[in-house]
Amino acid sequence: MHASPSVLIVDRSEETREVLETALEKRGIRTLCAARIHRAAEMARAQQPDLIVLDLELDRSNLGQVCAKFQAEADCQQPPMVLLGSMQKAPANPHCEIVAKPYHYGLLIRKIEEILETLNRDSRKPA
Repeated sequence: MHASPSVLIVDRSEETREVLETALEKRGIRTLCAARIHRAAEMARAQQPDLIVLDLELDRSNLGQVCAKFQAEADCQQPPMVLLGSMQKAPANPHCEIVAKPYHYGLLIRKIEEILETLNRDSRKPA
């Protein structure tokens, strides 16, 4: 993981992107933002963020299709994802977590911090 963790925020809502970007940067987390999956995939490929926050409503596909589409377009090892959506069931992919809409920003930010803390702890373990 980078010295400062990074999060790619993928959401059509400019307000959501701005709120998350501001809150995370105040916590020392670098952010990248995109409104579309294609642009986010390009950014993921170039910047290799530690975590992706993805609004499932960007694409009308099902959960598996969204993750597969993103991974194929990004052409990189997929980092953990926090998926924002109306789904209540946890995904089968252990690297994806669902945060159901409507959500509170405070809880979402805490979830992001927890995942980044786990990644940081895991990266310090001896091989």
